[in-house]
Amino acid sequence: MNGILEKSAVKRVVAAMETFSIKGEIKVLSETAKSAAEAAAGLGILVGQIASSIIFKLPNETPLLVITSGRHRVDTELVANKLGIEKLERVDADYVKEKSGFSIGGVAPIGWIKTPSLTLIDEALNDYEVVWAAAGHPHAVFPTTFAELLSAAQATPMKVGKESL
Repeated sequence: MNGILEKSAVKRVVAAMETFSIKGEIKVLSETAKSAAEAAAGLGILVGQIASSIIFKLPNETPLLVITSGRHRVDTELVANKLGIEKLERVDADYVKEKSGFSIGGVAPIGWIKTPSLTLIDEALNDYEVVWAAAGHPHAVFPTTFAELLSAAQATPMKVGKESL
């Protein structure tokens, strides 16, 4: 666990938190938070309070960030229909790293090296007073609110999925 807060990806998240006046502090978990269920278990919270950052590729080859509640799985057909496109393209780990600067399992909704062309935020996250998001490393998370994420990520609220848990 030593040195996680010194990682460049985590430092980018810290800088973004300061820029957007997100007051929560990064918490380093002893177990990984690669999945919403792991993160929720490590924090002792509801899985729906986890703000998972999922990346897709739009038809113009630019990234789409979907910040979804851990209680949902992104419904790619639903989101594509709402965006008026044929389909959302899934991406690999290299694409995620190149566009966001984060490795899968630690993708934060803020602090990207290249701003996503579009960011959507799951309306279900507004059901919780506090939500937790990845902070640039699979063991690092930070508390925030729906309103803070909406503003900091310049996101558009949308229903992005159906209950999965």
